[in-house]
Amino acid sequence: METLKNVELVKKANVYFDGNVTSRSFIDSDGSKKSLGIMMPGTYNFGTAEAELMEIIDGNVQVKLAGSDTWNTYTANTSFDVPANSNFDIKVETITDYCCSYIK
Repeated sequence: METLKNVELVKKANVYFDGNVTSRSFIDSDGSKKSLGIMMPGTYNFGTAEAELMEIIDGNVQVKLAGSDTWNTYTANTSFDVPANSNFDIKVETITDYCCSYIK
């Protein structure tokens, strides 16, 4: 099990889509901003300000990035990149645990 040490945690949860997607934001020991969260099954659209690396810790999702017609499948221990100032559609097929890293 991967652990994170010496992080600055924001206590207030980020709650989206009527509670079907939740996360907690934190600053990693290297100063980078990240969030850890859970997504319940459903289809969602997220917008981005910064570029993001989405790591799927556990679960099964399909993702379609802005400007693409292709859905790609991601499962445990896989990841995908989302450009800054963009959006993506995600179909969450099973309860999914994820980590999002914001890239400047």
